[in-house]
Amino acid sequence: MRLPIDPQADASRRAWVDCPVCEDARSCGTCAGRSNCQEHWRYLIANSGPVLHLQCPSCTHMWSLNTRPGIPRPRRS
Repeated sequence: MRLPIDPQADASRRAWVDCPVCEDARSCGTCAGRSNCQEHWRYLIANSGPVLHLQCPSCTHMWSLNTRPGIPRPRRS
């Protein structure tokens, strides 16, 4: 079952990371060169500090990505 695109999705808020489900950028030379490809970007739905909440426009998969793994987050009081 495919999810709908999140209502918070905005094409002006993008991230260029691999989708863990469809891997649509696997054979793209631009993505392999670590450049910002016009086709293989992800919606940046929100973030909580270093944790990004993303959605793939190709397969609509949603996931979260910690961009600073191994670094503890400060505790809130």
